[in-house]
Amino acid sequence: MPQPDLNWQLQKMRKEWDARARENARHYVNTARASWTDAEFFSSGEQTVAEEILTDMTNICQGRNPQEMRVLEIGCGVGRVTLPLSHLFGEVYGVDISSEMIRQAAVTLAGRPNAHPLQNNGMDLSVLPVGIEFDFAFSTIVFQHIPRREVIESYVREVHRVLRPGALFKFQVQGYTAVSSSPDNTWLGVPFTDEEAVDMANRNGFEPRYRIGAGEQHFWLWFFKNPA
Repeated sequence: MPQPDLNWQLQKMRKEWDARARENARHYVNTARASWTDAEFFSSGEQTVAEEILTDMTNICQGRNPQEMRVLEIGCGVGRVTLPLSHLFGEVYGVDISSEMIRQAAVTLAGRPNAHPLQNNGMDLSVLPVGIEFDFAFSTIVFQHIPRREVIESYVREVHRVLRPGALFKFQVQGYTAVSSSPDNTWLGVPFTDEEAVDMANRNGFEPRYRIGAGEQHFWLWFFKNPA
């Protein structure tokens, strides 16, 4: 089956995520519940940071003071994870394809001057300030919704471009290869085998040092940018 035009697909992703955000943003960010109170929703973001960040500070910080680190989050949604990240790290940038998600994220992060939610084009980081460098990049429950491998790999290349040498990009992809993704489906993303994840790292200047969850929905990858 031929791939649809990339611009068309990105526009479809943006349109459908805007619609989801208007309908029930919190549910589509975290589908564990259909209805969330403020306390429950943002506590779930704190839980994600506790489980995926605080348990991994040696790999993430590499001896740096987190309050002196600049962090990037891809697929920040309404700021569920961005908010606790902004309390832990010195500066946080979050990007998302949906203008409505970013509008709501701006409300979430209004009291956090070190947090910057930005709408991007859905596949690169050209929206970031020119020349900015990051000490860590993170993404969770985002790439599992992207139906096109080309888009995910574009993000990997772009993260490589903006990370300092040696820094970590920790992210999760769809690892359950029995799923059948479709270019028209902006909810069910393209899966990766372990071999495909390793090949993607090597093509784009990363060392795929750790991988957990191959064959499962939550396939976590630790890509360390190779030294210059």
